Amino acid sequence: MSEINRIYYNKLIRDNVPAKIEAKRQKAEVRKITDVQELQQELFKKIQEEAAALSMCRTKELFLEEYSDLMVILETLIHQLDIPKEELIAARKQNLLKKGGYKHGYYLHWSDDVDYHSNESVQGIPL
Repeated sequence: MSEINRIYYNKLIRDNVPAKIEAKRQKAEVRKITDVQELQQELFKKIQEEAAALSMCRTKELFLEEYSDLMVILETLIHQLDIPKEELIAARKQNLLKKGGYKHGYYLHWSDDVDYHSNESVQGIPL
């Protein structure tokens, strides 16, 4: 394969991807990340990639596939960060108590509460 036909990804990939490429008799350059900090950084980048894919799902089947992709990343990070299951459960409960859930489906048009903070800008554009 010439360099002209190469597709550069420069991203973390799943464990089975190199074998799948090789099985198709294709070539790839793959390196193993050995630095824990770099691996965590790449996992956090994958969260954005998979969350974006999940947000585009409009069928149950696609949702389940993309949800599973995201959960594998989160579970890997949980393991990497050595967070016990009990701590995750407690954090989720505390989060629900503090912020509530989405069961009522409230949609905020505007507010004069200057202390309200969101992960998005005031017009819904990610910061």
